[in-house]
Amino acid sequence: MTPLTGWENFYVIVGSSAGALIGLQFVVMALVANLPRSAAQGDAGNAFATPNVVHFGTVLLVSGLLSAPWHDVSAPTVLLGIVGLCGVAYSLVVARRMRGQTLYRPVFEDWLCHAILPFVAYAMLAASADEVRAHTYGAMFGVAAAVLLLLFVGIHNAWDAATYHVFVIRSKRSHREPESLKQSSSSASPSEE
Repeated sequence: MTPLTGWENFYVIVGSSAGALIGLQFVVMALVANLPRSAAQGDAGNAFATPNVVHFGTVLLVSGLLSAPWHDVSAPTVLLGIVGLCGVAYSLVVARRMRGQTLYRPVFEDWLCHAILPFVAYAMLAASADEVRAHTYGAMFGVAAAVLLLLFVGIHNAWDAATYHVFVIRSKRSHREPESLKQSSSSASPSEE
């Protein structure tokens, strides 16, 4: 019996959730794919949208790794440590992208949810992987906490991006529409919409 015994249901639920959320991110991107884009929007997407898929992908990867039938914890521990360290580095890249993009000026909540909390989650993942041999039981809860933090941060950030597009971008676009387009869209019958 390995220290991973008993965690199967947790990682099936969390991994499935992450997989479904990745799918929803692709649906959202497909829905906004035909909208006009500027270079600044691409930079903002790299700072605010892409990391969500990376966080969900990390949750899915960790869930898959820890659901595999390992005979001991050596191999998954090394892999978790690598994933955690790569995530720490990626969090620093995201923070640099947030600072460099010019479309939107991040506020504290953005820094917290897009840079600080993911950094903490990935650092916790790396630290927990390092502690598995000495404190297996507690370290497994550290891994679970890191994965849940990434999942909830991704959910928050995806919701934040969706509401930003609906309430800010959409209203800016409707104010810039020519009057003839506004009249034709308001006079269209419900069956044409």
